[in-house]
Amino acid sequence: MNREELLEVMRQSTYKPLTAEELVRELQIEDIPNFLALLRELEREGEIILTRKQKYGLPERMGLVSGRLQGHAKGFAFLIPSNPGHPDVYIAPEDLNGALHNDRVVVRLHPPRGRGSRPEGEVIRILARANETVVGTFEFYKKYGFVIPDDKRLGIDIFVAAEDLGGARSGDKVVVHITRWPEGRRSPEGRIIEVLGPAQRPGVDVLSIVRKYGLPEAFPEEVLQEAANIPDRVLPQELAGRRDLRSVKTVTIDGADAKDLDDAISIEAGPGGGWRLMVHIADVSYYVREGSALDREAFARGTSVYLVDRVIPMLPPKLSNGICSLNAGEDRLAMTVIMDVDPRGKVVAYEIVPSVIQVDRRMTYDEVREILLGDNRELRDRYRDFLAEFKMMAELSRILYANRLKRGAVDFNFPEVKVILDEQGKPESLEKRVRTIAESIIEEFMILTNETVAEHMFWLEAPFVYRVHEEPDLDNVEELNDFLHNLGYHVKVSNGEVSSWAFQEVLKKVQGQPEEKIVNTVMLRSMKHARYSPDSLGHFGLASHYYCHFTAPIRRYPDLVIHRIIREYLAGKPGEKRLKELDKLTAIWSEQASIREKAAEEAERESVDLKMAEYMERHLGQVFEGMISGVTSFGFFVELENGVEGLVHVSTLTDDYYVFREKQLALLGQHTRKMYRLGDRVTVQVVKVNTEERQIDFELVEDR
Repeated sequence: MNREELLEVMRQSTYKPLTAEELVRELQIEDIPNFLALLRELEREGEIILTRKQKYGLPERMGLVSGRLQGHAKGFAFLIPSNPGHPDVYIAPEDLNGALHNDRVVVRLHPPRGRGSRPEGEVIRILARANETVVGTFEFYKKYGFVIPDDKRLGIDIFVAAEDLGGARSGDKVVVHITRWPEGRRSPEGRIIEVLGPAQRPGVDVLSIVRKYGLPEAFPEEVLQEAANIPDRVLPQELAGRRDLRSVKTVTIDGADAKDLDDAISIEAGPGGGWRLMVHIADVSYYVREGSALDREAFARGTSVYLVDRVIPMLPPKLSNGICSLNAGEDRLAMTVIMDVDPRGKVVAYEIVPSVIQVDRRMTYDEVREILLGDNRELRDRYRDFLAEFKMMAELSRILYANRLKRGAVDFNFPEVKVILDEQGKPESLEKRVRTIAESIIEEFMILTNETVAEHMFWLEAPFVYRVHEEPDLDNVEELNDFLHNLGYHVKVSNGEVSSWAFQEVLKKVQGQPEEKIVNTVMLRSMKHARYSPDSLGHFGLASHYYCHFTAPIRRYPDLVIHRIIREYLAGKPGEKRLKELDKLTAIWSEQASIREKAAEEAERESVDLKMAEYMERHLGQVFEGMISGVTSFGFFVELENGVEGLVHVSTLTDDYYVFREKQLALLGQHTRKMYRLGDRVTVQVVKVNTEERQIDFELVEDR
């Protein structure tokens, strides 16, 4: 009996909690050791609960919920349930019972306080600790010390005894290993295992982020050795069973500094005015075999991480920048999705084939944008043999984008800010980047490919890893509407459900308005986070019924494993034993990939925020023009042209007493009636920068 079959038995309305012995007898289990191991595994994961009477049952049938804690700097937390259909549960500080941010726990639900009230609960069991090591700042007190965690969501300092200081000095950034977890009012205890150095020393800031999120730097020797044994070029015998597409015109389009090139594209005119689009994806699964040292390391890392000053790759550079990267002029093994697309942008036929390709040109986004929209004759002449293809790509991408909007895709408008560093790693400038036709070509083609592959595997009923984005919780939509009401907008809810159309309608109306950024931000926060799942639950944001991540196997583990599954199915449907194994593995792969992706996103965002704060520290006292991007009771936020955002605290507005008008999202002077509203242009001076907290303070220097 596998895990899903056992859980299905326990979900039946007739099931009542049974002991292990009773389950063995009731279910007529023959392989008792494996069955008992399955019970222990499901209990560890919080999928089932062992009661004090040693009986097994489902947590939801006992008023319990299992999941992962999301802490808050103010001390409370939310339980993010393992069951995505269950709403988040609020946990008061006194109900955490020693649990910390990111721990896997079981929560007992409190009786509802009233109709429509949010679920609340208390942690009754900690299934797995997430913070074996913590990064923070060390403070010494005569004979002992404390580590103040960088991650404020942990909400508690760690006591370090004199014999466990490890040579740390006050103000050092350190890594502390937890030796005793918090109990009642007692702080956790730990031993310092690494001193990163004084917080102000160059490089310590980003190194702290690397350690905080458990990002591995060096690859283990056995992984490097395995990579070294892989040939640097495609061998003749490796072409057997592959479609030879080396004569097809093929390009890559990436950022100028990209080295791990996952995808390449080919396009040609198709019958009836349509196109034949070929999306070639690096065949990483050919080189990284399941269960190998390379595979185990890729699973642990989950994703490549792109920090502001370095890349921490999922695979060793020998693969990520070498044999797996679709470098121009080199034979490369690929998985190619060949799609016949009609003039309306609909895929009318497709194939998924192992292939061998050779990229003709390595293009950058800037070059393609200039070729399509600019007047650089020298550039257009250099790539004259590809002009027709680029025009076809642009035309098809616009049609695909329009189709996505028609079906209700939610398209947020957030320009990316890139920090340019000097040779010493100091921020030199900030570049605000917006999406252009060149980026849209790749984005639309990759989305279409991911949808095509996901639907193909869904109808094969194959065990798979899907990319899912569920509908927002209605409670979150109600809170969103409370905010939007003050600005004259509303997300429609029909029969207790919300559609992506409703979100898109608001985004259309707010486009170009002063409140556009704040509305985009609050709407994004009201939505669930996309994740990986063995179940095809659709993608709310893209308005896709079927979706997966297939197009970046060099840098994302889910893409790598679904390539393997596709290759297995191309050879014929796997046997029953393998299917059961894949059922189990896809659940494990999905959870691990979701966890590592979230850590990578937070680390990347934190490294950018850090360098942006460092950049503004060099501009203390300088004056900038900006726009009010958010208004609160304690002041208003101002966004500068370079994308930096800082706070003008209400206490610095000394010409009057200002009160917060929530409905108008404004601060109003009680006597002068002067008003500061969302979208107002203001001139500010940089007066304080706290790089440790990533906070920037402004003061107004003149009236509008």
